[in-house]
Amino acid sequence: MPFPLFNSIASWFLKKRIHQIDLFLRYPNEVQQEVLQDLLGFAHKTKVGSTHDFGSIHRYETFAERVPIVTYEDIASDIDASRNGAQNLFWPTPIKWYAKSSGTTNAKSKFIPMSVEALEDCHYKGGKDMLSLYINNNPEAQLFTGKGLRMGGSQEMYQNAHSSFGDLSAIMTENLPLWAEINTTPSLNVSLMAEWEAKLAAMVMECSKENVTSLVGVPSWMLVLLHKILGASPDKKLSDIWPNLEVYFHGGVSFRPYQNQYEALFEGQKVKYYEIYNASEGFFAIQDQNDSDELLLMLDYGIFYEFIPLGESDNAIIPLDNVQLGVHYALVITTNAGLWRYKIGDVIRFTSLSPYRIQITGRTKHYINAFGEELVVENADRAIAHAAKHCGVEVLDYTAAPVFMQDTTRGGHEWVIEFLFPPSDIEQFTCALDAEIQQLNSDYEAKRYKSLTMQLPTIHIARKGLFYDWLEVKKKLGGQHKVPRLSNDRELLEILLEMNA
Repeated sequence: MPFPLFNSIASWFLKKRIHQIDLFLRYPNEVQQEVLQDLLGFAHKTKVGSTHDFGSIHRYETFAERVPIVTYEDIASDIDASRNGAQNLFWPTPIKWYAKSSGTTNAKSKFIPMSVEALEDCHYKGGKDMLSLYINNNPEAQLFTGKGLRMGGSQEMYQNAHSSFGDLSAIMTENLPLWAEINTTPSLNVSLMAEWEAKLAAMVMECSKENVTSLVGVPSWMLVLLHKILGASPDKKLSDIWPNLEVYFHGGVSFRPYQNQYEALFEGQKVKYYEIYNASEGFFAIQDQNDSDELLLMLDYGIFYEFIPLGESDNAIIPLDNVQLGVHYALVITTNAGLWRYKIGDVIRFTSLSPYRIQITGRTKHYINAFGEELVVENADRAIAHAAKHCGVEVLDYTAAPVFMQDTTRGGHEWVIEFLFPPSDIEQFTCALDAEIQQLNSDYEAKRYKSLTMQLPTIHIARKGLFYDWLEVKKKLGGQHKVPRLSNDRELLEILLEMNA
């Protein structure tokens, strides 16, 4: 089929979805209540459904009273049993796939159940809606005259006798519907290559020859690929390689630190940026307007949403129809993969209530997630303790922040650490710290692989009393005040480095 004709047909098909989106825009709370009742009805004969008598729940208030709010640690035993063949524990249909995600306090990795319903009605539906909203806003779009370049993480899959697990991108690629496979690059064989360095080289060879009209991927990973492609053609710009590129769909980490670099790379092209909010647990929101930093909360993906005002107890939880503008909420989800009132750990705030639009404002705990590494305080505390013991030193205080990628230089983490007495070999301490974080956190380990995305951390030895002085300046001496361990921006780190000088 000629590409212009295919573009017209595909665009027409995707625009039909806009009428369904309009439905939940007009009746958001009714749609959410219908989602909840559908989930309860479908799972009422499961172990969790029997325990809480899902069959007799007909109101949100009853659901909130009977079903407890949980974290991964609370349900890990059922997930482990399900991975080993137990059926009908938290979802009625067999679950073959589990998305391997960053770890918790008690485990290196989480394994998020991925039902057929979640794949079809949430993740793939979100991918189609991403295109639908973009095309609806840009009638002149020519996405389907070329291909979309998808940039996933590790595509290696692992299996036991009863189930398979891997990165979300691996599961998505392994089960890719025909319509998506035809219109994307790289090919399935390249996408599923396990060795990242070889895969990157293969992507450069394959994708640079395609007529790429859109990009999809995490900003830090995509930046590595784009520089590799330019490095293979040093006499060309991206506009020479992909003259018809028109949009970059991004998510996973904040785009702000990278935007200037992307605009420089796309010089001479009018590339639009569209943000998406998807995770192993579900596809939640999509930018639905050009040139916006707000995301439309998608309400008909088989996910029921609840919200806890940040800093308040679980008892303060509310459904969608009670949220307020500007309040930071911890997100709680009930999904068509069998997660029931699950605290995902993300923090959002509403920028609009009609329709419901949000911004992602962080995690419920301090963290660094500049490259998809999702380093949490628990990981950092444990690694600091391990490195201190390994080197025979004592750490008094510390903080860390990201070093963002610049041009072709890799990113990483930068630490300021105050010791009782500094280690005699700071390089030894740095390597011990880095190795332990990799041991504790599989996402950090992946980004540090052969230093392709993240380089070895940089450590500055703080002068005596540096953190005390900062707390004094901030009028936060005593009480419960403490130095933030991890920050996802460099504001605090830059102040401390200046004071340390």
